[in-house]
Amino acid sequence: MRVRATTTVAAVIGAVALSALAVPAAQAAPAGPAVTFSNVKVNAGKPVVVGPTAKVTVSASYTVTKPANLSAASFDSGPVLYRGSTLNVESRILAGDNPGTCTAASTTVLKCTAKIQFRPAESDAYDDLVNSDAGTWNIGALAINGSGYTAKSGFGTVKLLRASKLTADATPEPVKKGKTLTVTGKLSRANWDSNTYAGYSTQPVKLQFRKKGASTYTTVKTIKSSTTGVLRTTVTATADGYFRYTFAGTSTTPAVSAAGDFVDVR
Repeated sequence: MRVRATTTVAAVIGAVALSALAVPAAQAAPAGPAVTFSNVKVNAGKPVVVGPTAKVTVSASYTVTKPANLSAASFDSGPVLYRGSTLNVESRILAGDNPGTCTAASTTVLKCTAKIQFRPAESDAYDDLVNSDAGTWNIGALAINGSGYTAKSGFGTVKLLRASKLTADATPEPVKKGKTLTVTGKLSRANWDSNTYAGYSTQPVKLQFRKKGASTYTTVKTIKSSTTGVLRTTVTATADGYFRYTFAGTSTTPAVSAAGDFVDVR
C-alpha cells in the first residue's frame, strides 16, 4: 500500500491497480467489498517521529467485519492516513507498501495487522516526505477488490512529526561563584525537503538548572532561538550543577531536552 501523501485513493494499493477509480468527483465511485472496519489503531496512538533520512515503519491494527459468504482472499485491506473531511477518491493519503495481513476470528470477523512506512529520503522522489506533510493526519481504512473500493473515515488522528535535537554547553568550566556563565546551544529539527537537520527559528526554549545531588530541574529563564536555531544566554554561577535547554514542542515537532552540562562552581 505504498502511496505518497500527495496522491489520492485512486493509486496502487498492493498488487491491485486502482486507476479505474480516477473518476471525476461528480461521478459515483465503483462499489467495493461489503465490509466495515473497527478498532483501527496506528502506532498505538503515539506520534510518528521521523528524522531527515532514515525510513520509519510503524505497526497498525484493525478489525474487518464481512459477510460470511465473502472470501477474505477476494479483497485487500489496510489502514491509511488522510487529510480532508472524509476519505474519498480525492483525499491525500499515506499508506503502507503492502495490504494488511488478516486472520479469521470467525466466519465474519477478521483480525488484521499492517505496516505503514514513512520515507524522508528515497531515490524515487515520488515517495519522499516533504515538510508540509508534518502535522495531524486522520486515520481511515480501505478495502479493495477488482472492481472498486470501500473507504471508511473517522478512526481518530495521528501526528506525523519532524524529529528534533537540542544541545547545551555552559562556559567557562570551572567557574568562580558569582561570576557569569554563558550557556549556548542549538535547536534543530529534520528538514524533509533537504534531508538534513536545520535550525528551528524563533522558538521559546527554557534554560533549566539542576543542583548537584538534586533530582529535578528548575526553569531559570525562557529565551527564543535565533533565526538559525542558535541559543545563547547568561546566568550567574551559584552552585555546582547541570544546565540544560528544554523545548516543549509544536504541532509539527516533538518536545526535546538537551543533556545536562555539569558546571563546577568554586
